[in-house]
Amino acid sequence: MASTTPTPNPSGPSGLDAPAPPAGWLRWLPGLAMLKTYQPAWLPRDLAAGLVLTTMLVPVGIAYAEASGVPGVYGLYATIIPLLAYALFGPSRILVLGPDSALAAPILAVVLSVSGGDPARAVATASLMAIVSGVFCIVLGLLRLGFITELLSKPIRYGYMNGIALTVLVSQLPKLFAIPIDDAGPLRELWQLVQRIAQGQTNWYSFGVGAASLAVILALKRFDRVPGILIAVILATLAVSVFQLDDRGVKVLGEIPQGLPVFAIPWLTGADVVKIVLGGCAVAMIAFADTSVLSRTYAARTHTKVDPNQEMVGLGAANLAAGFFQGFPISSSASRTPVAEAAGARSQLTGVVGALAVAALLLVAPNLLRYLPNSALAAVVIAAAIGLFEFKDLRRIYRIQQWEFWLSMLCFAAVAVFGAIPGICLAIVVAVVEFLWDGWRPHFAVLGRVPNLRGYHDLKRYPHAARVDGLVLFRWDAPLFFANAELFQQRLLEAVEASPTPVRRVVVAAEPVTSVDVTSADMLRELGQHLAQDGIALHFAEMKDPVRDKLKRFELTEVFSDHRFHPTVGSAVDDYMDSRGMRKPPE
Repeated sequence: MASTTPTPNPSGPSGLDAPAPPAGWLRWLPGLAMLKTYQPAWLPRDLAAGLVLTTMLVPVGIAYAEASGVPGVYGLYATIIPLLAYALFGPSRILVLGPDSALAAPILAVVLSVSGGDPARAVATASLMAIVSGVFCIVLGLLRLGFITELLSKPIRYGYMNGIALTVLVSQLPKLFAIPIDDAGPLRELWQLVQRIAQGQTNWYSFGVGAASLAVILALKRFDRVPGILIAVILATLAVSVFQLDDRGVKVLGEIPQGLPVFAIPWLTGADVVKIVLGGCAVAMIAFADTSVLSRTYAARTHTKVDPNQEMVGLGAANLAAGFFQGFPISSSASRTPVAEAAGARSQLTGVVGALAVAALLLVAPNLLRYLPNSALAAVVIAAAIGLFEFKDLRRIYRIQQWEFWLSMLCFAAVAVFGAIPGICLAIVVAVVEFLWDGWRPHFAVLGRVPNLRGYHDLKRYPHAARVDGLVLFRWDAPLFFANAELFQQRLLEAVEASPTPVRRVVVAAEPVTSVDVTSADMLRELGQHLAQDGIALHFAEMKDPVRDKLKRFELTEVFSDHRFHPTVGSAVDDYMDSRGMRKPPE
């Protein structure tokens, strides 16, 4: 189960440090800056995790390349080079990048439309899309648009990761049982699987290998220094090879093509450039959303900090490198990243080891993983997905704030039913609505003086608090903007009407008001004029200087002169009482 400790820990659950961000030019190369803090004790874990990751990178890279409309070997090219590029430019120590299922469909649509069935044109088209995607992501990073990750609260991130965990787990179950399933969403896929198991379509040899691998991984997980995943993969490969289980229907990786990627500038004549540019930008947006959320989630899990803008630069650099080395658009991986984490990854070196191992396989030993069973790979992913689920902290959230718990459940359901990207989009929409709701209908209070208690306090909390005759102290606990401007005016006028004595002055305790916009400024102008017609002056106390500067910029100085602004609520009350010749209350 994921860590639920709310207090940041410098070492984190995985023993990762949280050093200060690198300064100068090193901030653009966080992977290189990380070498200054690299601990020798991490090396064995990074090496083992990299080797484990290799067993996932090869079959997934080949499969997603074919799904994207290019020959399988180019999926390995799109794995090697981006991992090396991200190790330099990417800020996350855990994130694994490479070909991704979410990008396959839009890449395929453009490739089929532009290539005309020519494999060489298909590769060039996909590579050009990667370059466009890379440039787009780098621009997003340089424009500092990574703030999208700040829109997601902890409960929403929990819902997203639980949905991802379920999606990944369900996607691997058909491989465990060696049953082909149509790609129709997690719940429908699970129902198909149950039906076909009931029809007797299971290959029990495949299931036995996968189940045994899963049992070994889970049994060895408690031993930190034992590479359980690597041991399980080796044992499964040996079992298939020795007992020739591939002849009994156990699906294996098989032969992989030989050769390394080379630098090449993709170029097409007579191509539809608009389709390539639009397709590249589309896959960049998908990769941007997925990578941003996944990076932030893992940063929270490991109690480290990741610059979201640099994350976009890292993603863009990885895509740019893929495009110039015969690859195609890539993104972060919600299935390979947890495998790397579960295998003990401590730094970007894990990705470097994985990339070099894939390159070595292509160069000198393309048949080494020939007998690696798909069901064992499924077991690796299932074990990693189990570790993604978060339940304990959600129980705490349900106990203390039920509506945020149900927001988490909504996000979980969206990811589980519609997929990761729609789920992310819904989560962001929900987060924005949540934020706007808090600002749209904020808390407000009419204030009074409580005996033996300094300051002025909410009359609803202290109904016996004393009020100053003819004065309304009104506090608004939110920024003033277009969505709540009318409500502010309504609530303030209601407070004036409810005053037990005729009102001569209203003082807005404006310390919580952090901003105003044109709509709210115009409302204040109209409100001041309306109150003035009834002989009521509108004043402000504790207004922040930037907010006051905005009021001046919005040309409100003719309505609210300097004497209407007071440094504290107490001084505003004193000024009113002096103007009325009233006796001040004792301190």
